[in-house]
Amino acid sequence: MIFGRVKPLDAILATAEKKSLHRSLGAFQLTMLGIGAVIGTGIFVLTAEAAQKAGPGMMLSFVIAGVVCAVAALCYAEMAAMVPVSGSAYTYSYAVMGELIAWMVGWALILEYAVAAGAVSVGWSGYVVGLIENAFALDIPDALVRGPYDGGIINLPAMLIAGLVTWLLVIGTKESAFVNSVLVLVKVSALSLFIILAIPVMNMQNFEPFSPLGFAGVSAAAASIFFAYVGFDAVSTAAEETKNPQRNMPIGLIGSLAICTIFYLLVAAGVIGSVGAQPILGPDGAALPPGSTELTKACVETAAATGKEAVVCSKEALAWTLREIGWPQIGNLIGLAAGLALPSVILMMMFGQTRIFFVMSRDGLLPAVFSKVHPKFHTPHVITILTGVFVALFAAFFPVGKLADISNSGTLFAFAAVSIAVLVLRRTDPDRKRPFRTPLIIITAPIAILGCAYLFYSLGHDTKMMFVGWAALGLLVYFGYSRRKSHVGRGIVETPEHEAYQELDPPVPGTH
Repeated sequence: MIFGRVKPLDAILATAEKKSLHRSLGAFQLTMLGIGAVIGTGIFVLTAEAAQKAGPGMMLSFVIAGVVCAVAALCYAEMAAMVPVSGSAYTYSYAVMGELIAWMVGWALILEYAVAAGAVSVGWSGYVVGLIENAFALDIPDALVRGPYDGGIINLPAMLIAGLVTWLLVIGTKESAFVNSVLVLVKVSALSLFIILAIPVMNMQNFEPFSPLGFAGVSAAAASIFFAYVGFDAVSTAAEETKNPQRNMPIGLIGSLAICTIFYLLVAAGVIGSVGAQPILGPDGAALPPGSTELTKACVETAAATGKEAVVCSKEALAWTLREIGWPQIGNLIGLAAGLALPSVILMMMFGQTRIFFVMSRDGLLPAVFSKVHPKFHTPHVITILTGVFVALFAAFFPVGKLADISNSGTLFAFAAVSIAVLVLRRTDPDRKRPFRTPLIIITAPIAILGCAYLFYSLGHDTKMMFVGWAALGLLVYFGYSRRKSHVGRGIVETPEHEAYQELDPPVPGTH
């Protein structure tokens, strides 16, 4: 199409037909799947980040991010139903827009999965350290539990959990659907308990000023909060198991995102109303960047001057809020819930990363050693260990907000590419069977593309520059190695997707 070297869609679909699944999911099951997949790390760990960027206006940020996710999800669902094979946005792009775009999408997905796993590891560390300190009256030195941006030296707990998850993936231990369901219940129960306790003690004066940093602050918070919604693709990729997908997919997608948005708004209202969520400003009147040494220093000074910490300074905002309003033991329970549930999220993200690498390696775009399978454990141990090392390093030295923003940059690029692919395929192959068709595609897809572009633009300057640098590195790798080694470029197109990683069990739908 755009750059040639398209992987034949019929060849991909021929392999998918060999593993067609029973259509058993209705609208309710899809909605529950979506809620379980979406609610997770973002709301636990990014509330303080959003408050520092937008103040109480972060409530509007949740709505904006949810709307962009909804339209992107509808486009994603058409591709997922039409090309029901693994490889996610990478495979869709390869089939429609050619190898170069597919490579860039796959390269961007590395940011989505690996960096996001680092962000969750840092979030897990914040809650677990807070739990230990409060439950056992300890004071763990910041130097050992925070990265250099946050006023420490190295985040050892975050490194530890990333290493543990890497080991579990290498030996082949994966969650069962039952365990995943229990952990989803733990997360939802923890957030429900927070809402029940925080909403009744709201003080409406804490909502003023509502948007202290203007709409630019709301947009910046929306770009960060996007991390809290990603996971809806678990619903999109369930299209081939859905009864009457044309009716049930939009209900499942929009329904789950609407319920999650209401959940998030109630949690945000609980935080803002009970303890206040105004950003800490610098001497020039501008908000200090979240996850910066300047903010860390200002937090220490504020605590010394007022005798209390601000929510924007907390590494465990929800647990901290409950302790502040007189529920210290329930706050510890929230910390325990996060400590139990978040490692499963890290596992699923790292599994997603290895799967993308695995498929790209089998397509010849990455060295064959990346798709090497361990003789005993039947897992792609080489790429799993390599991914684990990078995730551990990200987690050790970077704050959660920076990692979440970098992850979002990759995700937004991939979602925009899929939305473009849907439009392109409608024009170039209008007669192809589509089990689900995106409603009002001529409106929905452009809104999704523009929405992703708007959120990307709202990310911080450093994040955008880092993404540009990453993309440039990706182009160097592609033209220096991948283009010559590509199976499609060499006329080898018979590699079936489902056989390419049949050694890998499908991951349980997960969440950020």
